[in-house]
Amino acid sequence: MNIIIIEDEKPAARRLNRMLQNLNIEVNAMLHSVEESITWFQENTHPDLIFLDIQLSDGLSFEIFENIDIKSAIIFTTAYDEYALQAFKLNSIDYLLKPIDSEDLETAVNKYKERISEKQPVAIDFNDIRELLSNQQEPVYKKRFTVKVGQHLKMITINDIECFYSENKGTYIHTSEGRDYLVDLTLEQLEEQLEPQVFFRVNRKFYIHINAIKDMISYTNSRLQIKLKSYTAQEVIVSRERVKDFKDWLA
Repeated sequence: MNIIIIEDEKPAARRLNRMLQNLNIEVNAMLHSVEESITWFQENTHPDLIFLDIQLSDGLSFEIFENIDIKSAIIFTTAYDEYALQAFKLNSIDYLLKPIDSEDLETAVNKYKERISEKQPVAIDFNDIRELLSNQQEPVYKKRFTVKVGQHLKMITINDIECFYSENKGTYIHTSEGRDYLVDLTLEQLEEQLEPQVFFRVNRKFYIHINAIKDMISYTNSRLQIKLKSYTAQEVIVSRERVKDFKDWLA
């Protein structure tokens, strides 16, 4: 099965790729923009199945299909409001509402396999979906987090957070005041809640805020060491496979 992911948020694309790998499904390509996708389709055999985000960094993904005649099956990955989701049901294999649930993903893949085995048509028409989405809002990211401090609740705004980090099976917020707070979320769950232009996951243990970066230093094995303004408890290292994406994120 030839599968590609079209998703402009690279952490979300990587997460979906990992989830598909857990289902023993290999992804052939991950594309991140309308322009990149059009070029890819012009140069490659079209896939059997596309996991498709609607809003890409340079426009709606429907623009790809206006330029390229694609007959691939579609599973939407979307953060759009639920009132439009019936259109996805009617015009595609399925839709996956972000953050994507592993059971929902497996169900969608199985639905595609059933359609293929029964030789049902899988190509779709985007016109009705485009009209329904024309007035939809952009995805909404978290602006604040609520943490428990003793018997009290404390609100922490995004701009007061230097980083999120995992330690001893827990996830913590480190603030610009130098305080650490336990949150009831995993770093994987945070991927869909943090604005990708503001936060970057540099490795398996850290998400960092772009405004918290104090210095960047070349490190061993083509990695980067990040110095944050107040967090010093552990070294913050950009893993080698994420250095290129990190540099793109800074640009």
